[in-house]
Amino acid sequence: MMVPNNLKYTKDHEWVSIDGDVATVGITHFAQSELGDIVYVEVETLDQTLEKDEVFGTVEAVKTVSDLFLPLSGEIIEFNEDLESNPENVNSDPYGKGWMVKIKVSDLSQWDDLLDNEAYSSLIGA
Repeated sequence: MMVPNNLKYTKDHEWVSIDGDVATVGITHFAQSELGDIVYVEVETLDQTLEKDEVFGTVEAVKTVSDLFLPLSGEIIEFNEDLESNPENVNSDPYGKGWMVKIKVSDLSQWDDLLDNEAYSSLIGA
């Protein structure tokens, strides 16, 4: 199971990378494999400011629909529009082309509360 060591993770299976005060968020390899074939990603929170752990969107797979939880408080400043026509990128490249949103982080101290790759690997039994 792929768990890159340069990212942080949530117990809800989102991954986060950070560059300054902008975080990029997606779902993990584990999450996409559990969901199965992803057919739709919906994010209606663009330009909204949300708190950590609030729902920022949903991902729809053949089997189920799952909420997406914001790992850090901040404003959703970008949605990966390529997912509208290519939602399968979440399955094929969850840590690359499958990213979902970018956030302007309002509280960088929350970064320290996220799981590192070792803690996340332990959570998923990898």
